[in-house]
Amino acid sequence: MKIKVGVLFGGKSVEHEISIISALQAIQSLNPEKYDVIPIYVTKNNEFYTGYAVGDIAYYRGDIKELLKISQRVLLVNDENRVKLIAYPGKRFSRNYVDYIDVAFPIVHGTNVEDGTLQGFLKMLNIPYVGCDVLSSAVGMDKYVMKTVLKDNDVPVLDCKCYTGSQYDFDNEAVVSEIETAIGYPVIVKPVNLGSSIGISKASDRAKLYEALDTAFCYAGKVLVERAVQNLKEINCSVLGDYEAAEASECEEPINADEILSFKDKYLGQSGSGGAKAGAKGSKGGAKGTGSKGSGMASLSRKIPADITPEQRDTIRTLAVKAFRVLGCSGVSRIDFMMDSKTGEIWLNEINTIPGSLSFYLWEPVGVPYGELLDKMIALALKREREEESITYAFDSNVLQGVSFGGSKGAKGSKGGSKV
Repeated sequence: MKIKVGVLFGGKSVEHEISIISALQAIQSLNPEKYDVIPIYVTKNNEFYTGYAVGDIAYYRGDIKELLKISQRVLLVNDENRVKLIAYPGKRFSRNYVDYIDVAFPIVHGTNVEDGTLQGFLKMLNIPYVGCDVLSSAVGMDKYVMKTVLKDNDVPVLDCKCYTGSQYDFDNEAVVSEIETAIGYPVIVKPVNLGSSIGISKASDRAKLYEALDTAFCYAGKVLVERAVQNLKEINCSVLGDYEAAEASECEEPINADEILSFKDKYLGQSGSGGAKAGAKGSKGGAKGTGSKGSGMASLSRKIPADITPEQRDTIRTLAVKAFRVLGCSGVSRIDFMMDSKTGEIWLNEINTIPGSLSFYLWEPVGVPYGELLDKMIALALKREREEESITYAFDSNVLQGVSFGGSKGAKGSKGGSKV
């Protein structure tokens, strides 16, 4: 019997559109002999829709309102230990049941979805879901918290300063002065909980620092400031597994159009329907193309494998697996590193707990086709569900039998009331 997989994507995030691309790429590669796929589009207002059009990229090129008109809004409801999709608003004297799902596969990016919010919702529904759990999703999204956890576990990260919007509004000159004293120029300023390079700027003087902080605070209530690495080389590596066992993919070296890999570099540089054009087969610097898988992160210009020594490759892959397990991740994540190409120093920059295109292009070079990667991710979700089912979440107690609040008014200090 096929497994019904609900692929959830979109959501209230500035990376909403990238999520659509990543999800529809994955849907095309899920094995139809193993899975019945139910696409579930989450609007920017957090409404759930399903239907034939929801799974077709062509319908997203026009007015989203037209897509929603021909799609069915649904609610996810746990009923008789099964998560059902129920039509909303319901109609009297009609069968409002639409479908059901056995496992949820969130392919979402950014705040309000990738940060543990959607994962918590799915956990409350008692449905197995693919990827990181609530805690690892939240920690992975908050760059400052992530750095503190990794630093405490001897994973190399850059020192940084973190500021809230209220701190900056109260005394922006004090914030800027502290950054100049503690870090110095040049610095990188970034929203603490966004991906896809949104809101990230480099500042080499005071005027540009004010501008960078203003930009970052447009996208988040907290920002992170760290020194800019000189002679920067960026290296990314994906990890597949869970807290018990994990393995690393091939390493990639993104080709930047500027000093910082921008949103445009990642998603708009070569975003034709066929994805990135491949370099000559077997050429050292040629980026591997994506064929029918479309654009997204797979369209980025890159070197695969990265132009690094075997020793540096081993170090990065080992650190990637260590960080993945320290953070308690599951499924597939992409971990981004920074290297000083002259000194050889390496620092972990950030983790993407649900990476763009699920980093399939990093697994194919090590012999893991996209379909197999998706199979392994679903298997890990079902494994976690079996483990959690063995845990006791109830404790027999008569604690409620003697509880009274002293009558309907519950007056404080009433003689017969039990204090709880």
